[in-house]
Amino acid sequence: MSASGLTVFDKTLQTTNIWLDDLMADQGPDRQLAWHVLGAVLHTLRDRLPIETAAHLSAQLPLLVRGAYYDRYDPSRQPTRSRSLDEFLEPVKAELSSTRPVDAKEAVRSVFRVLSHYIDPGEVRKVREGLPLEVQALWPDPQKPH
Repeated sequence: MSASGLTVFDKTLQTTNIWLDDLMADQGPDRQLAWHVLGAVLHTLRDRLPIETAAHLSAQLPLLVRGAYYDRYDPSRQPTRSRSLDEFLEPVKAELSSTRPVDAKEAVRSVFRVLSHYIDPGEVRKVREGLPLEVQALWPDPQKPH
């Protein structure tokens, strides 16, 4: 019997916690911070992708994470064009400003590692290739072993 009475809820909670555990291995043992880091990076990534690419990525996220991914989503403003690493990191920093100090570049690296681990490599490649080269450099190459 499932804890919530719905297997889909139990599964997404379990998978989300696995992702958060992976982020905590990089960011420290604070689950709430890991959740904020995941959301900040996913929002920034989502807003820089063409709508179709953003939707394909969302389909591979755990249901609970997918809900956070679409929080405050405004497709009419997408995609935002960032041409540099600093322009990509700025919204991450802004979203994490209410947490303990976090290195935005390391936060992005951590989330990219988690996505590379759990998302289809072909999808990772498409998303990664849609980013400026400086940002791509933070994302492990899906062709290379981890």
